[in-house]
Amino acid sequence: MIAFAIPFPDIDPVAFSIGPVSIKWYGLAYMAGLILGWLYVRNLLRQSNLWRDGKPPFGVDRVDDLLVYIAVGVIVGGRLGYVILYEPETYFANPVDILKVWKGGMSFHGAILGSAISIWLFARAYGVSPWSAMDICAAANPIGLFFGRMANFINGELFGRVSDAPWAMVFPHAKVMFPAIEPASRHPSQLYEALLEGVVLFIVLRFLTHHRDALKSPGLIIGVFLAGYALARITAEIFREPHAGHALNIGPLTAGQIYSVPMLLLGLYFIWRARTGTTS
Repeated sequence: MIAFAIPFPDIDPVAFSIGPVSIKWYGLAYMAGLILGWLYVRNLLRQSNLWRDGKPPFGVDRVDDLLVYIAVGVIVGGRLGYVILYEPETYFANPVDILKVWKGGMSFHGAILGSAISIWLFARAYGVSPWSAMDICAAANPIGLFFGRMANFINGELFGRVSDAPWAMVFPHAKVMFPAIEPASRHPSQLYEALLEGVVLFIVLRFLTHHRDALKSPGLIIGVFLAGYALARITAEIFREPHAGHALNIGPLTAGQIYSVPMLLLGLYFIWRARTGTTS
């Protein structure tokens, strides 16, 4: 199965070092996602024609504050989500390791919940519509997802299932988890997720915001984002190696798919509310 496998581009997870300080691709990915998302949000707010009555929900001067709220929500929510949803026994036995974010271990499902809380707090603090605030953040979210999945690929983590696809790769880190069958060619599922959760979802949301006046129906974009991400994640999990030993790996279903179902249902509910005008 590995005779024609594409060799994994074993990239050093450390992008560069400044003295004793090492800057990792993972951290740069989060930074790039936040900064480009910040720029995109500013751009959307400047286009008054995208908003109901030509009035954006808040001024560009508030975006810096929103970035701080989002950054805290993503980091805290993402880390605690991974700890609680995927490795509770490991981290509760060594609580100090929860703080070692630089070693990896983030959950998008936790990050989205942390972001939602942060956006609600931001909206409450500045007296703006939480629905429109969530919409504008959701429109930019695929940018961060793309860079995050590319960082997963660079780190050689969250690799795919064994496959004989012509583009399958041998991931060096897989031998730690599956020594009995490695080396084996696997789906580069991180790239699938970067494409579906990042590129495709961004294009869908961009089409809705700029060609279907979606931002004029508060709650619609966050609803489409949640449903779209859930569908993309459920699809990608077909090719991704399940989290080993997780209690929610049930039959053909994985924990990632099961965690995505509530997001799908919530997204569809938000879409329904926005279409019926009950989120105004």
